[in-house]
Amino acid sequence: MAIKEKIIESLQILGIIKEPIEENLNQPIESARFVVLDTETTGFDYVNDRILCIGAIVLQNGIINLQDAFEHYMDQEHFDKSSVQIHGIIRSDVLDHKTELQVLQLFLDYLGDSIIIAHHTKFDITMINNALERNGLPKLSNKTLDTAVLYKKTLIKSNLLVRKDHYTLDDLADKFDISKKDRHTAIGDAYITAIAFLKILKKLRENKVALLYQLFR
Repeated sequence: MAIKEKIIESLQILGIIKEPIEENLNQPIESARFVVLDTETTGFDYVNDRILCIGAIVLQNGIINLQDAFEHYMDQEHFDKSSVQIHGIIRSDVLDHKTELQVLQLFLDYLGDSIIIAHHTKFDITMINNALERNGLPKLSNKTLDTAVLYKKTLIKSNLLVRKDHYTLDDLADKFDISKKDRHTAIGDAYITAIAFLKILKKLRENKVALLYQLFR
């Protein structure tokens, strides 16, 4: 048995690691391919609202690959004037748009088996899974990370500090001094989330977080 496996086994016996580590997560964080994503939608109703745009960026080896960014707009079958005030997407603005099925197929090819990162991941994944189900496609099985949750792990535990229950993407942008120029666009929010993730990783490394499985605990 290799030294690394012996150390892991010992930690499991001591109860420091309570669950077996998946082999594909027992590797350096830098080696993984992450896809950082964001969706712009007509609203926040999982059943009645629809995705307007999916934006995503690949992050690997600590590098954000803007040359391989993903940004596709969907046909708008459902339209909510009130949400336009937030994302600014209106029918006449988008010339290059595709059907929901076309965008989903392109996104699945782009995503592959990468680890998904998003801010408040549950919303984006649920919206995408509902769209996949509508189009007869299987739901996502990729592992996911939420920058809102990871950020909390970087905070000092102290009775003197007030911690929020929920941290917005604006909170993280302000904390890490990230430009909000393209805020509330799918690709812009994906980019902010990607930078925030790298900033969070830097802080987590101070606590000896270096392997993928440690991000999921």
